[in-house]
Amino acid sequence: MDIQRAQEISSSPVMANVTCNGRQVYIEHVDQQKGTVTIHHLDDPNNKQSVSISNLIEH
Repeated sequence: MDIQRAQEISSSPVMANVTCNGRQVYIEHVDQQKGTVTIHHLDDPNNKQSVSISNLIEH
């Protein structure tokens, strides 16, 4: 996924189908300078993590 698309998804009110390592995630924040995103897995909303944008796949 590219950084611009991640930004679009994070600011959209519509939930997108995005996965990280095979698990569905919600994008909370995009750091364009670092090329990372803050996410949480849909089944574990309290466990936030920062990952590289290249780890995300939109389906």
